[in-house]
This record gives sequence, structure tokens and C-alpha cells, in this order.
Amino acid sequence: MKRFVPATIFGIAFGFLEAIVVVYLRKIYYPQGFSFPLTLLEPQMIQIEIVREISTIIMLVTFGWILGKKLSERFSFFIFTFAVWDIFYYVALKLFLDWPESLLTWDILFLIPITWVGPVLAPLICSAGMILIALIYVYLDEKNYQIRFKLFQVLIIILGVMIIIYTFIYDYFQLMSKNNFWRDFASITEKPEFWEAVRNFIPQKFNWFLFSSGCLLIAVSYLFSFLKALKEGNRFNQN
Repeated sequence: MKRFVPATIFGIAFGFLEAIVVVYLRKIYYPQGFSFPLTLLEPQMIQIEIVREISTIIMLVTFGWILGKKLSERFSFFIFTFAVWDIFYYVALKLFLDWPESLLTWDILFLIPITWVGPVLAPLICSAGMILIALIYVYLDEKNYQIRFKLFQVLIIILGVMIIIYTFIYDYFQLMSKNNFWRDFASITEKPEFWEAVRNFIPQKFNWFLFSSGCLLIAVSYLFSFLKALKEGNRFNQN
């Protein structure tokens, strides 16, 4: 469990670094404060932001890989560090900009493959869940408990993740579909009607029921495996 100390420190520092970059961007594009509808960025800036997001994920995956001794541990440290980074990103923005105004304030969460949006509370719930899952998994693994996932559990987890992602991309997915932008997705940034649609887009309602359903599926699947491992006992006692 000591490995969570450097993971926490790295996640906090990285969260603050990410927030500082966003502070600069908002000073340039949102001098009056961030809000929807979005201020349009140049296509080159959007490409740079996408590269930044990919680089962020690569760094978090790499750090998790370094801390873990096997694939399951590496994934656990990745989601733990990701979650700490995400939480302290918002902590830093609150300190620097006094934003968000509340946990229900809408934010841009991700840009790949299309824009993700949602209330700040939603990704924070995901982050809290990832921290809890990672801590329990690594603790049980270090105590020599055998944690197994059957195929149907893995599929349930994947389904839960996909449902959560769908709630985040739903608004922009609808925007893309309604305006038939999918037909020429590769050249979408060249279409003035696309930018006009983005310029006028304001998210209205988040599907908390669907989001909660996705979280519940993931939680139940992990809980089942954790409880089963505890019931069977650790490998040392069995031997």
C-alpha cells in the first residue's frame, strides 16, 4: 500500500499542472469566466488540445505501469492516479479561479473522439469510485487474496463504462446526428455550419439515472469479486 503515496503525490501535482494550463487558456478565451456556449478555438488549437489529452493519458498509464508489478496492479495504479489527478484538477481550479461555482456546474471533460460534457459532480463520483476500487484491489492482492473476474463480470464492467461515457457524449452525439455531421467527420472542422452549431450549443440536462446505472453495474461487479475473494480466504492460509 506504500506505493499509493507516490501515486497520490504525482496525481496531486499533475492535477495542479493541468489546472494551470487551463487557467492560461481561460484567461485567453474566457476572460469573463468559463461558461457555455463555448468560445470557438482555432482548428490548430483544438488539435493541440487533443494531443495534450492523449499525452496526459500516456503519462498516467506510464506511471501506473511503473508502480505496478503485474497487469492488474498497473491498471489499479493507473485508475487511482487518474482519479487523484482529476479531483485535484478541480481543487486547483477552485483555488485559482474560484470555479466551479457548484458541483453541478457544467464542464468540458474530454475531446476524444467527440466532446464530453457533464456536471463537475459526475467525473468526481467516477474518480471517488476508481480510488476506492484501486485501494481495495491492491490491498486484497497484497494480502494474497485471489481476485477473479468471470467473463460476464468483465462484460458488465465494460457495459457500465460505456453507459457512463454515453451520458457524457450524448449531447454532442445528438448535435452531430441532428446536423448530419457524421457523413464527413474527417473534414468537419472545415464546415462553418458545424462551428455555428457548436457556438449555439448549451447543455441543458444530464441523465443522472443512466449515469447512476453505469456506476452501479461497475460497483456490483467489483463488489462481487471482492466479497468472493474474502470468503475464499487468502492463498497463504489455504496452503
